[in-house]
Amino acid sequence: MRQVVAEAQTLLDALARLFPESSKTTLRQMLQGGRVRVNGAVEKNARCELGAGDLVEVGQKSVAPALPPGLAILHEDDDVIVVLKSHGLLTVATERERETTAQAYLNVYLQSKGAERVHVVHRLDRETSGVLVFAKHFAAREALKEKFAAHDIERVYVAVIEGALDPPRGTFRSHLRERKDLRMESVDDLHPDAKLAVTHYRTIETNGRFSLLEIQLETGRKNQIRTHLAEAGRPIAGDRLYGSTINPLGRLGLHAKLLGFDHPATGKRMVFTAPVPKSFVTLCRT
Repeated sequence: MRQVVAEAQTLLDALARLFPESSKTTLRQMLQGGRVRVNGAVEKNARCELGAGDLVEVGQKSVAPALPPGLAILHEDDDVIVVLKSHGLLTVATERERETTAQAYLNVYLQSKGAERVHVVHRLDRETSGVLVFAKHFAAREALKEKFAAHDIERVYVAVIEGALDPPRGTFRSHLRERKDLRMESVDDLHPDAKLAVTHYRTIETNGRFSLLEIQLETGRKNQIRTHLAEAGRPIAGDRLYGSTINPLGRLGLHAKLLGFDHPATGKRMVFTAPVPKSFVTLCRT
């Protein structure tokens, strides 16, 4: 669709006349998707000033490539994109793997819509499934990172452990540091690399051999949950790095069930959940 502008106006006003039934949000999505050209050049600025005689053209909506089975979008807006990541998929690139990652897949998805690349806010281990949030621009990333650093993020996990914890609910509190072999361990709080880690847990299901825990993070240190459970003598099922000797699920028994945060632009509280894998529940009941 094309139109020659008859009088001075903003690009957003011109689009509103072209598409009177579309909301401003939809019109802005057209712009950010690279569908709008002014005098032959792609224009994304809604406030762009047009003059009489300028040519506005709107192309057909492109079809974004389908995401792989291991990644699903839970929410997307101009600032953030929230996804459900399956186990076995890296969050970000490593030296050995750069293309088969959630970050890489989302970059291709956004670029197909004329948007920029995603910005990493936090990570889930390769074998951990669950909810992840990425930022769609630098300002959103910085705002979310500040919230993570201030522990103003709600994070709830579920984990399948070997055996059962006594008491069935409680809190682990220690200072963690990363060893040269990349494994985390608790150390004295005076250690120069020590960082406080606080993990709250409660038992949901147990059959004695395996237990399903709901875990809430007060802090978010690397491998915090895995470290605390292993040091309590109850490693996560399938976690060979932290001492598990069995793998009844064929994967690490850890899943990010809930992620809650204040939207970096609107301030509105947003909460996203991912269903607990049925195999987790079944293993702890039978």
